[in-house]
Amino acid sequence: HTDVFNILLQVLDDGRITDSQGRTVDFKNTVIIMTSNIGSPLLLEGVNDDGSIKESARIGVEQELRSHFRPEFLNRVDETVLFKPLQLEEIEQIVGLLIADIGERLAEQNVSIRVSDEAVALMAKEGYDPVYGARPLKRYLQRTLETQVARALIADEVLEGGEVVVSVSDGKLFISVNDSGDVVEQARVH
Repeated sequence: HTDVFNILLQVLDDGRITDSQGRTVDFKNTVIIMTSNIGSPLLLEGVNDDGSIKESARIGVEQELRSHFRPEFLNRVDETVLFKPLQLEEIEQIVGLLIADIGERLAEQNVSIRVSDEAVALMAKEGYDPVYGARPLKRYLQRTLETQVARALIADEVLEGGEVVVSVSDGKLFISVNDSGDVVEQARVH
């Protein structure tokens, strides 16, 4: 939005920003890092076997940036850093971190979670979008895993000391609840 860019230009130009009430925030000696997915389709096709980014992709991304942002903004950016797209192994690691976060929240209720490697791989495959990066993974896990687990908790289907087990059945995530070794509730995630 134009107003956002104007404010950002003020920060990049003056090293400070003033709000409508006259309060000033100092940005001197501040490093500002901005991210964007502009040109990401070019990067998907523009990676060499060794992981380096092809010059043609680099040039294409720079052209996309020039067509999207005003010159006065780009002239204030010191450097553009291009990152290669995430590989499946890295995406699975991110899924693991997100599941660990869910596990910590469940542990507060004395409930554990166990997720099969096959389920992690399926979540990585279905939740990752090469154009948008790993951001959609969290929403995918919220929709497919957290919501199902929350419903089971609210319905008292997961007892204290119970375990949520996430696996794959017929190509779909399959969530079951173990209470002292007995499977009490099962749900296929569509």
